[in-house]
Amino acid sequence: MKRREFLQYTGLTSSALMIPGFLKAFESSILENSGKRLVIVQLAGGNDGLNTCIPYQNDIYYSSRPKLAIAKNEILKLTDEFGFNPGMSGFRTLFNQGEMAVYHAVGYPNPDRSHFRSMDIWHTASNSDEYLNTGWLGRLLDANCPGSENPWFALEVDDTHSLSMKGQNQSGFAVKNAQRLKKTLNDPIFSELQPTVGLDSDNSEIGFLYKTLASTRTGAKYISEKASIKSLNSEYPMHEFGNSMKQIAEFVNNGIGSRIFYTGLSGFDTHVRQAETQQRLLKVVSDSINQFRNDLHASGNWKDTVVMVFSEFGRRVKQNGSNGTDHGTANQVYLIGGDIKNAGFRNEAANLSLLDDGDLIHQMDFRNIYATLLDKTIGFDSSKVLGRKFGNVDAL
Repeated sequence: MKRREFLQYTGLTSSALMIPGFLKAFESSILENSGKRLVIVQLAGGNDGLNTCIPYQNDIYYSSRPKLAIAKNEILKLTDEFGFNPGMSGFRTLFNQGEMAVYHAVGYPNPDRSHFRSMDIWHTASNSDEYLNTGWLGRLLDANCPGSENPWFALEVDDTHSLSMKGQNQSGFAVKNAQRLKKTLNDPIFSELQPTVGLDSDNSEIGFLYKTLASTRTGAKYISEKASIKSLNSEYPMHEFGNSMKQIAEFVNNGIGSRIFYTGLSGFDTHVRQAETQQRLLKVVSDSINQFRNDLHASGNWKDTVVMVFSEFGRRVKQNGSNGTDHGTANQVYLIGGDIKNAGFRNEAANLSLLDDGDLIHQMDFRNIYATLLDKTIGFDSSKVLGRKFGNVDAL
């Protein structure tokens, strides 16, 4: 059996190949990691920031969106200037508890309105005119961050890993369902693979397959065991994203040795009839992350956890003719956790009367936030990952 046929047949392409190298003994002891953990939540499609965190005292907001602007009496008010979308009661709780920092108008110079290109820029931490094939978290693994020899140091709750988790030599481990991954390994095909020839040869197909199998078995066994120690009885929204956040909470509370978790949800490309769709999705995000906070707080793990919520771009200031919004540029980024040093709104919002071809002008480079997460949450020199030094933000 050829290498490609084996991987296609077993469905292990996304997980087996994400195990960095084959340098460890096949059944070596598991190294637990200590320190803070990072949970990244991606809102795919370009979430409309102006209807998420609403400048409800700004007349330009209402004149630009005569049918789409949210009425003042429906907004969940936070300050004298800003309030959350009506679906975000969970985020309002986190904000009022001092566990959230909000950064307005985060983006990058010369923004791109293409979903794919803009997401690539966020995933790779590149300049808008620079094309990279490695992600910022993948380069963290390539740089041998302490603990990254553990194949699940960076864990993506999905069937495949995003570009952000892809390194040149190492990548994150993708698993959407730990128990299903374990069952996959019980497939009879694995019993046919015997290390009879060329086990130590990198050029041997049999050696490659056996090493892939052994490493994947080790990782899958560890992940499924951690996931099954104790299940949570708490209720998350009945949504795939809710299930993902619950699984991450179970991983953390059961002591898995991962330092980075990555997940997200799509559906934010709201060109048509935005109001109901966005509010429904924001309620799922808000309620899921608030419940995640409660579960980690109860176990004593919240103080060492930071959640970052981002989208690849925001929307244009003016509504379109379909009661929706079109692709824009800068947007909010949310940092949430049990040890936020400076909570609340941390910078000035973009000026709605000073636009660039109808778009918000970014006030902060997203790589300043990445640098802060690398330097202060992961504890690794961000310049080795981002290629140069970016200043830190003040939330952490």
